[in-house]
Amino acid sequence: MKYHGSCQCGKVKFEAKGEIESVMSCNCSICSKRATLLWPVPLKNFKLLTPETELSTYTFNTHKIKHQFCKTCGCAPFSKGTNPKGESIVAINARCL
Repeated sequence: MKYHGSCQCGKVKFEAKGEIESVMSCNCSICSKRATLLWPVPLKNFKLLTPETELSTYTFNTHKIKHQFCKTCGCAPFSKGTNPKGESIVAINARCL
């Protein structure tokens, strides 16, 4: 199935292919404050539909996860990183679908 998502103002739009079998409530310091529900998808199943110039990136601690957010509204619809197997993934905030 193909899902469409965006930030709050709509400047950052994306598509993701897959089946949402479950979402994860991450307990790291930023995700818990944002109340994100994460759906991990392989990077190959994710397509950013807007220019990357509309995004800003925040990293902290080990700087391995790139938390992406809209420069205009501040909404954080997804983050990029790697899973424990070393595969590139996008952790989509399911609340932004």
